[in-house]
Amino acid sequence: MTDIDASSAELVLRHDRDGVATLTLNRPDKRNALNVDLFRALDGHIRDIEQATDTVGLVVLRANGPVFSAGADLGKQQKPPVRHFQAKTIARLAALPQPVVAAVHGPCFTGGLELVLAADIILAAESARFADTHSQWALVPGWGMTARLPRRVGQAKAREMMFTARQYDGRQAEAMGLASLCVADDAFEDALAALCRDIVAQSWHSHRGNKALLNASEGMSRDQALAHEIFASPGVGPDFADRVKGRFGGR
Repeated sequence: MTDIDASSAELVLRHDRDGVATLTLNRPDKRNALNVDLFRALDGHIRDIEQATDTVGLVVLRANGPVFSAGADLGKQQKPPVRHFQAKTIARLAALPQPVVAAVHGPCFTGGLELVLAADIILAAESARFADTHSQWALVPGWGMTARLPRRVGQAKAREMMFTARQYDGRQAEAMGLASLCVADDAFEDALAALCRDIVAQSWHSHRGNKALLNASEGMSRDQALAHEIFASPGVGPDFADRVKGRFGGR
């Protein structure tokens, strides 16, 4: 297991159950503002999980308290261990071999939005509020906003979000394609549990193969992507026979 500094260990909590590793941002008293120590903890967990494909089939990213994340901590500045550490950690999250679900309730602003854009699926509560507020602070993104947001919502909507710093609720996020799903707050936990069950019940081999192909082909032309799928597919998984037998009774 990767060593996580003691001062950072409680800033991101990890809980594993039934093949799901849940990572919980845990600075509720600071509106889960993202400082370097929190990123150290997150990076350590991600490094462990990327090596645990036999025991972890899904990663859930969520937060304690009423705010998912207010964004980067603009208060006391901490020196990162390496240049572009936060951006590299988010890129590592996006590149995990397992599917990643971000479960978002309450405000999810700027750096918090850049973080959840690394997820494959964003589940939003109706109470969620998404915004890119870089322009309010005379800042320019450095954690992936200009690359990932347009690919999620399209160029026009991304420009609207970035130029206006407006907030969008969970239903609006779902309508624009930022959130994959939006549910009422009182149904949020049940919806998250059901989504996790549905994903984990499928072949983890397929999930890893699908994700690798999707990530690799994102910038390719259609013909290039078709060729890549043929030549880079990992093929039939080791669980194929058992799944066929279970589904069709061995016929």
